[in-house]
Amino acid sequence: MNRYETYKPSGIDWIGEVPEVWEIKRIKRIAEILRGASPRPIDDEKYFDDNGEFSWVRISDVTASETYLNETYEKLSELGSSLSVKIKPGDLFVSIAGSVGKPIISNIKACIHDGFVWLKSPKVDTKYLYYILNADGIYGGLGKLGTQLNLNTQILGSVIIPIPSKTEQLTIANYLDDQTQKIDRLIANKKTQAEKLKELRQIEINNAVTKGLNPNAEMKDSGIEWLGKIPKHWEVKKIKQLLKPEKNAIKTGPFGSDLKFEDLIEEGIKVYNQRSVLDNDWKSGEGYISAEKYESLRTCTIFPDDIVITTRGTIGKVSIFPSDAELGILHPCLMRIQMNSQRILNDYLKIIINDSSFFFEALKLASNATTIDVIYSDSLKEVKIPVPPTNEQIEITTYLQKRVSAIDQLIKNIEAQIEKLQELRKIKIYEAVTGKICLNQDFQDAQMNRIKTESL
Repeated sequence: MNRYETYKPSGIDWIGEVPEVWEIKRIKRIAEILRGASPRPIDDEKYFDDNGEFSWVRISDVTASETYLNETYEKLSELGSSLSVKIKPGDLFVSIAGSVGKPIISNIKACIHDGFVWLKSPKVDTKYLYYILNADGIYGGLGKLGTQLNLNTQILGSVIIPIPSKTEQLTIANYLDDQTQKIDRLIANKKTQAEKLKELRQIEINNAVTKGLNPNAEMKDSGIEWLGKIPKHWEVKKIKQLLKPEKNAIKTGPFGSDLKFEDLIEEGIKVYNQRSVLDNDWKSGEGYISAEKYESLRTCTIFPDDIVITTRGTIGKVSIFPSDAELGILHPCLMRIQMNSQRILNDYLKIIINDSSFFFEALKLASNATTIDVIYSDSLKEVKIPVPPTNEQIEITTYLQKRVSAIDQLIKNIEAQIEKLQELRKIKIYEAVTGKICLNQDFQDAQMNRIKTESL
C-alpha cells in the first residue's frame, strides 16, 4: 500500500501522524450528539405494542448485532415511542452501557434508551464514522473509571478524529467493507471449525462415560430415559451410595452468617473461593481466618483428594484438592465431596461432573427442577450416574485425558488463529481511518482487477 506524500502530527496519541491535507476535529463538531431516553417505568405494558411502528433497542440487541441493527425483540407503543428518542434507518448510535463504545447503524425505525447516544446528522460519511468509532485506541485516556470505560455525550463529543475529504471517506469505507467482510468470513469459518471440535469433544466424553470403550460390550437398559443403554456389567448408582461412610462426606461451605467479611484477615487459615476451583489454582483464596474462627468452622475443612465443586454463580465446575495445598476451608459457594475410592475414582467423577452433558440433566431430575441456579447437597446426593468397574474407570479416564487433550489443543490453535484475524481486522481499520495507507489509487486498481477477474 502507498503512503501519502506528506504527513503532519495530529497531536493525538492514538492517531499519530495524519496526511497533511486531512482535518482533525472533535466529534461534537461534525455531529449532534443526543442521549437516548426511556419511558418510565420501563416494564409498564402500556409502553409496548407488538405492532408498533418503532422497535425498542436494548443493550442485548446491539451486543447480538454486528455492523447493522436489523431487528429487536420488542416494539414500543405510540405512547412509549413518544417518550423515547427516535432514530431512522441509516442512523448511527453508540452504546454507553453494557458493550460500552460499540457503534452500530440502524436498518430499522427504532427508539433508543439512555444507554445509547445518537450521532445525529453527521457531516461525514456515516460508514466512515462507524469505522472510526471501531478504531483501536480511539477511547484511550478518555472516560476511564477504574478499568471500566465510562462514556457519555460529553466524553464522546470530545473525542478527536481524523477527517479526510468526502471522496476519501467513501473510498476508505468501501475498502474496509471489503476487507472486514473477508476477514469476518474467515473468522466465522474458524469459529465453525472450533464448534465442531467442541461437539466432537462432547460426543467422545459422553460415549466413553455412558457406553465404555468396548464397542462389542453387551448392553442393558439403564432404567433411566436420558441415559439409555449402558454396558451390562456396569451399575447405576446415586452419588450418596458412592460416598465415604464419614458423616460429613458431603459438606457445603459455611452459611453467610457464619463467615462474614469482617472475619477475613491477612494471615491464618486460608478460605478457598470459587476462583480456586475455576482456575484450578489452590494458591489463591478469599483471604484468611483466625485459628479461633477456624475452630468454629472446622467441619468445612478441605482435605487432600477432596472433590470441590462450585455451587453458585458458575456452577458445577470441579477441581480436586491437592495434597500440597495449605490448610483451608470452603467458601460458602463451594461444596466438598469425599468419594469411596473402592467404588468410584475422583478423576472419573470429575469428568462426569465437569464435562459430560448428562450430569445437569440428572441433577435437574434429582432436584425436581427445570433449571439449576444453586447446587444443594441433598439434590447432589440423589444424582444417578453410570458406574463401571474401577479398572474400566482408569481406562476411560486415561483415554479421555489423551483424546480430550488432543482436541483441546486443536481448539486452542484455532482460537489463536481467530485472535490473529481479529487483530488483523483492527490493524486494517486503524491504518485506513488514520491515513497510514493511501487507498485512492490502490483501492481503485484492486476494484478494477476484481471486476476483470469476475468477468472472465
